[in-house]
Amino acid sequence: MPVIRPIANPALVLAGAVALAGCSGSEAAAPDHPTWHNAGVNAVSRTDAAGGVATATSLRPDGTLETVALDLATGRRLWAHPATMAGRLPGMGVPAPAIVETAPGRSVAVAVDPVRQGRWKAALVGRDARTGERRWSRPVHSTFGPQRCGRLVCVSEHTALAGARLVVLDPATGRTRWKLPGIAEVEWSDDSRAVFLRLARHPVLEARDLRTGKVAWQLPVEQALGSGVDLSGGWSFGAAAGDLVGYVAPYTDPKSGKVSAFGLFSVKLADGTVNWMRPSVVRVYPSGSPGFAPVVRPVDQQGQYGGFARLDAASGRVLGQIPATQVPEPGWWLAFPPRMEKIGFLRHGKPGHAFDLATGRGAEVKTERGWSFCVTDPKPLPLKGQSPGFYSVAALCEFRLSDGGRVAGSPAPPAWFTGSHDGWRMWRDEKGGLHGVKDGAGTLPGMYG
Repeated sequence: MPVIRPIANPALVLAGAVALAGCSGSEAAAPDHPTWHNAGVNAVSRTDAAGGVATATSLRPDGTLETVALDLATGRRLWAHPATMAGRLPGMGVPAPAIVETAPGRSVAVAVDPVRQGRWKAALVGRDARTGERRWSRPVHSTFGPQRCGRLVCVSEHTALAGARLVVLDPATGRTRWKLPGIAEVEWSDDSRAVFLRLARHPVLEARDLRTGKVAWQLPVEQALGSGVDLSGGWSFGAAAGDLVGYVAPYTDPKSGKVSAFGLFSVKLADGTVNWMRPSVVRVYPSGSPGFAPVVRPVDQQGQYGGFARLDAASGRVLGQIPATQVPEPGWWLAFPPRMEKIGFLRHGKPGHAFDLATGRGAEVKTERGWSFCVTDPKPLPLKGQSPGFYSVAALCEFRLSDGGRVAGSPAPPAWFTGSHDGWRMWRDEKGGLHGVKDGAGTLPGMYG
C-alpha cells in the first residue's frame, strides 16, 4: 500500500505524535461540491479508489472484517465480502484492499479472504470492483496484504515462512508476471515502474520495471541515513514531483537500549540519486505525506527534542521553524490549519498556543482553529481471531485554540490529511462512517498515502 504507516509507539508522543487511530467528527463539506456520507460501514483502514469504485476494510459488529466497495460518485454500497489478516503485524494497521483499473471504468479489487484448507490460512481473491463477482483466487499462508503497483498487483506472501517472496500479479487473471525473494513493499508506482522498499536487516529502496522485473536502480537506506537503520519503528514515503521523500522512524532496541538511525531523505525517482537528507529528525503527527510540507523535530544524541521545523519537500531546506524555547509545557496536541502555515498546540478544554511557521512568531489564538486527532486515547480494535494491538486509521476534528473546544459542524478535513483521488477526498468519522467530497482535481497523497 502506498503507505503512510500507523505507528502506535508511545515514544512518539514526545514528538507531538499520537497513535494513529481514533475518530473523526467532520461532517459534509460545502454544498456546492458533490458530497456523500455512508454511515452503514465501520471503516478501519484507509480508503482507495479506481475505476469509479472506492474500497476499504470495515469492522463488523461480531469483530470480523469485511471488504467493502462503494460507488465513488454517490457513496452507495455496492457489495461486501468477509476479509481477514493472515500474518500482518499490529504496528502496520489494518490494510485496505488493493484496487486496480483494468480498463476504462472497470477495476478489480483484491483482498485477503478467510479460508481454512490444509496448510493455507487465507486466500488472495480478485473480484470485479463494481459487482463483487469473483475473478480468481490464490491460496496464501501469510501476507502483509496486496498493493496496487501501476496496473498490476504486488503482494508479499508466505511472510511468516523462510521462503517469503514478492509476487507481481495480473489483476484480471491472478497470473504471476514475475517474483523475487524476500519481503518488499510498494512505495511508489506508475504504469511502467515501481519503487519497492526491500524489508531486510539492511533495507534497500529498489526501482524495477513492472513488465520485466528488471532492476532500474538500488539505494541502501543506510546510505541516506547512516548505519544502524531498523524498520521496527515504522516508515512512510510520499512523492514530490519527480522525487520520493522517505521517513524512517527511530527504534530503541529493548536489550541494548540503542536507538536506530532515523530521519528523512529524498531520492530522484528517475535514477535513485539522493537529493537531500535530514538525519535525526522525527516526523510529527498529524501531518501530511512526507512528500508534502513535512514538519519535523530534531533529536540530539541525548534524546532531547528540539523545536519544530517545516521543510521544503523539494530541497529539504527549512521553510520556517520555532525554537525549542517556544514550545509550550507538556500537555498539548498538535493542530494544523488547512494550509499548514501555522502550528497550533491544542489543550483540550483550555487555551492553547499558536505560532506562524514562516516567521516563528506567536499568533493570537482568539480566532485560531486547527485540525487534530479527535481522541488522544484510542482503543485497540476488538478483532476476532487476530493478534491484539490493531487500531483503525486516525481521523481529524477541528478545534478552537482559544478554549480547546471542538468546532461543531466543521467542513471536510484538510487535503493534507485526506489526500485525493481524481478530485475526490474521503475520510472516516467518529463512528467509522465514510464521507466523500469532490472539491478539486487530480490525485494527491494524504497522511495515509
